[in-house]
Amino acid sequence: MTFSWLLLSVCLLSHLVVGVKDEFPIGAIFTEDTVELETAFKYAVYLHNNNATHARFRIKPRVDVVKNDDPFEISQKLCQQIEQGISTLIAPTRESIYDTFASYTNTFHMPFVSPAFPQLSTERPSRFGVSMRPNYIRAIVDVIRHYKWKHIIYLYDSDDGLLRLQNIIQLTTGNYKMRLSVVKRFTNVSDANDFLHSVEAHDRDSVKHVLLDCTSEVATNIVINHLRDIYMGRRNYHFLLSSLIVDEYWNSRVLEFGAMNVTGLRLLKPNSPSFRKLMASWQFLDPIIWPGAGLKNIGSDAALIYDGVNVILSALSKIIRGPSPVDFYIGVYKNGSKGTVCDTSYIRAWDYGYKLTSQLKKTRLSGLTGNIVFDGNGYRKNFTIDVVEMTFNSEMVKIAEWTDSRGLELVSPVYKRVKQDRGFENKTYIVTSILEEPYLMYKKPDPGEVLEGNSMFEGYCKDLAELIANKLNLDYVLKLVNDSKYGGQDPNSPAGWNGMVGELIRKEADMAIAPLTISEVRERVIDFTKPYMSLGISIMIKKPMKKKPGVFSFMNPLSKEIWMCIIFAYVGVSVVLFLVSRFSPHEWRVEDTFLGPTMSNDFSLINSLWFSLGAFMQQGCDVCPRSVAGRIVGSVWWFFTLIIISSYTANLAAFLTVERMVTPINSADDLAKQTEVEYGTLMYSSTQEFFRKSKIATYARMWEFMNSRKHVFTSSYDEGIKRVRESKGKYAFLLESTTNDYINERLPCDTMKVGRNLDAKGFGVATPLGSKLRDRLNLAVLSLIENGDLARLKNKWWYDRSECNTGGSGDSSQNELTLGNVAGCFYILIGGLILAVIVALLDFCYNSKVEATRAKISMIEAMKSKAKNSINGTHPTNNGRLYTPASDQMRSTSAHSGSLNLNTHTQV
Repeated sequence: MTFSWLLLSVCLLSHLVVGVKDEFPIGAIFTEDTVELETAFKYAVYLHNNNATHARFRIKPRVDVVKNDDPFEISQKLCQQIEQGISTLIAPTRESIYDTFASYTNTFHMPFVSPAFPQLSTERPSRFGVSMRPNYIRAIVDVIRHYKWKHIIYLYDSDDGLLRLQNIIQLTTGNYKMRLSVVKRFTNVSDANDFLHSVEAHDRDSVKHVLLDCTSEVATNIVINHLRDIYMGRRNYHFLLSSLIVDEYWNSRVLEFGAMNVTGLRLLKPNSPSFRKLMASWQFLDPIIWPGAGLKNIGSDAALIYDGVNVILSALSKIIRGPSPVDFYIGVYKNGSKGTVCDTSYIRAWDYGYKLTSQLKKTRLSGLTGNIVFDGNGYRKNFTIDVVEMTFNSEMVKIAEWTDSRGLELVSPVYKRVKQDRGFENKTYIVTSILEEPYLMYKKPDPGEVLEGNSMFEGYCKDLAELIANKLNLDYVLKLVNDSKYGGQDPNSPAGWNGMVGELIRKEADMAIAPLTISEVRERVIDFTKPYMSLGISIMIKKPMKKKPGVFSFMNPLSKEIWMCIIFAYVGVSVVLFLVSRFSPHEWRVEDTFLGPTMSNDFSLINSLWFSLGAFMQQGCDVCPRSVAGRIVGSVWWFFTLIIISSYTANLAAFLTVERMVTPINSADDLAKQTEVEYGTLMYSSTQEFFRKSKIATYARMWEFMNSRKHVFTSSYDEGIKRVRESKGKYAFLLESTTNDYINERLPCDTMKVGRNLDAKGFGVATPLGSKLRDRLNLAVLSLIENGDLARLKNKWWYDRSECNTGGSGDSSQNELTLGNVAGCFYILIGGLILAVIVALLDFCYNSKVEATRAKISMIEAMKSKAKNSINGTHPTNNGRLYTPASDQMRSTSAHSGSLNLNTHTQV
C-alpha cells in the first residue's frame, strides 16, 4: 500500500514537471452572429498557447456555434461540453438564453465567464459566473444630468432595455427630474428610423434627445440611416448610446456620411499598453482565417471576451501554483472520465467549481477594458468608463471620465475636425448657379467674339467662383440650375427638393455658388460654408412721386398748432400790454390841444398790437413802454419771439430745399395693418419659409394674408419686381435686402426699400451633405472676407454700376431755391400792397364823403378837391382851413374873414 501511494505521488510530480504537455479544456458557445467574439476567444487562446512564458499548462478550446438563441439547442451543447470535462465555460449571454446558462452552471458548479450579463441577472444571479462588462447605468444618468436633458426619447430593442429604463428612472430622483417624451420598442433598424421620421414630421423645430438602448452595430446603422434620410434633421438631434462604442469604429463608418451629435460610453482603453500590443497584431490578421479581425479596432464585446480569457488564464495559473495543485488535477479528471453526465437522475457537480469560481472573482489585472476587479457577486468594480462625444464637425473625442467611486469628471476635450482627403486638383467640379442680377448674368460679347463655357457669364458669383478656384487651385464648370429655382421642399421632385438644393442632394453638382440663403431646413439636407454676404428680408415698394414744396411751404417749419398758438400769444400779449399801460400812471401824460389840456396814453389797443407785431418781426417801434409792468411784458415777449424766430429760421432752409416723398408703407407693421396694398414673396424661397414658420405676431399675420391670396407669390424675382413697378403702389415685394439695393440702383429708378430688415441671415456656398470640399471652402471664404475681396466685389456690382443719379453734382441743383419755394412770400408782399391801396382808397372815399357833406357839395367835387390838394401838398382841416407843410400857421379860406386866427392849433 505504501508503494502504491509512493508510485502515485511520483506520477503526479512528474505530471507537474512536464505540465507543458497538460491541457485544460475551456468550453465556449457562440451564435452565428457573434463571429468577432469567437475570433477574439480563439486568438486569445492562440496567443497563450504560443507564448513561451506560460510553461505550466496549455488551453484546449472546445467551441460550439449555434444557429440562434434557442435554449434547447444551447442546453444540448452545454451538456456535451460538460460531459467532455471542461474546466470553465465562456459565452455571450442575452436575456433569452441567460436563464439556461445560469441554471446549468449553478447546477453543475461550472465556472462561467460572460462578456455581459443582461439586466435580469440581478433578479436571477449566476452564482458561478462573472460578468466582464460592468453595470454603468449610473454613468448614463450622470451624462443626462450633465447635458441637462429634461425630455428624452427612449428607443430600445429588447426586454433588457425596459429593465434598464426602470433603473434609470429610479436613479433620476431628487432635484433632477427627467421626463420621457416617448418610449418605443423597435424590432429592426428600419422600424427605428421610421419612428424617428414620424417624430420629425410632427415637430421639425424642437431639439430631440434620443437615448438608444441597443447594440453598437444597430445604433451605428440607425445613425447612418438617419444621416442618409433627406427629411431628417441633423443639428437638432443628439443621440446618447447606452451600448459601449469604439471611437475609431464610429469615425470610420459614420463620418463617411457626415458627422452628427452623438455621445457614447467607451470601456476600451486605446492608450493602454495591452491594447496597443494586441492591436499591433489584430489589425494584420487575415480575415479569412480570423473572421471579424483586420479592423482598425476591436469591438467592445470582443475585447471583453479577450479579457475574459485572460481572467480564466490568470485564475488557472494561480491555482496551479497554489499549495495543493494535485487535488485540482484530480478534480478535473474524475475516476478516469472527463466529466459528468447531464441526462441522468443523479447529478454530480464538479468538486472544484467553487474553488475556481472563487479564484476568478479574486482576479486583479489590467486588460483591454482597463482595471479588472470583481466583487463577491461576480460584477466589475473599480472600473473607469470614458464618455466620448462626436460633434457635428468633429470626430469622436473624450469629454469626461466616469468611475463607480467618483462619478463623472469632465476633461478638456481636444476636438479634431473631420478629416478631409487631398487631391482636389485632379477633378473638374460642377458648380450650379442661377441667373439673377447682379450675381450671375449672360455676358454681352464684343463684335465678332464667341463666348463659351464659363466665359459666357459675368457677375458677383462668377467673380466669387473665380476667386475660390484660384484659392483652392481647382477647375470648375459653371452650369445653370435646370428648373431655375433656388431650392425648396417640393413633394413632386424626386429627392423631395427642387432647384439647386435638389441637385446637390442628388449629387448632380459639387457645389452651388449663388444667392442661396442659409436656412435650418436646407442645412438638414446640404452643407453650407460661412456666409459670404450678410443680408435680411426687406420691403420693396414703388417709389412715390416727390412732393414739391407748396406756395406756403415756408410755414412748414412750424406746425399749424404752433402757428395758432403764436397768433393767440400775439393777441394776448397786446391785450395785456394795453391793460397794464392803462393802469400804470407812468404811461399817461398831459397834452395841450386847441380844446385845452387833455390826458393821453400812447399804448392804445392799436398801438399795442403794432408794438407786439414790430417786436415779433424783429423791427423797432416809435412807442416804448415806460412802466415796469409794461417793460416786463415787452421783455418776455422779446424772449419768446427770439426763440421762435431762431427755431423757425433753423428749420426753414431744410423745408424749402428738400423735396419730400410721402410713402404709404414705412414698415412691416404698416403692411400687416392694412389690406389695400398687397404683398408677397418668391415661391419656394427662404423668405417664404421665414414667414411660414415665424411665431412673431406681425409676421404670422402677414403669412396668413399671403397664404390666403396665393396670387401674391411669384415664380421669379423679375416677376415680383415687375409687379411692384406696374401696380401703382398697390403691391409690395418681400425679398433679400441685397437684391433690393441692387434693383433700386437700376433704371427706371422707380423702386425703393422701406423700413429695416425683418431678419438677419446670409448667403453661403453650398455643398452636398458630408462633402470633402466644405472645410476648404470655409477657409477660402474667410480668407476672401479678411482680404476685403468680397467688399470690393459688392461695390463693383452694386454701386459702381449705378444707373440712378443719387448723389454728386445732382445735390447742388436740388439745394438751390426756386421761385416755387418762395412764391408765397411774393404773394404775401403783393397781397399786402394791394390791401394797402384798397384801404387808402376806402379812406379817401370816406373822407371825401364827409367833406362833401360838410361843405354841401357833391362828392365828385369833394374828391376832385382832395385829389388836387393831395397833389399840391395841401390838406384841409375839419373846419375848412388848409394846412400847408411850409407854414406853422393856419390861414382862413373864408371870403368873409380877412384876418388870421392866431388861437387855432394844429391838430395831429
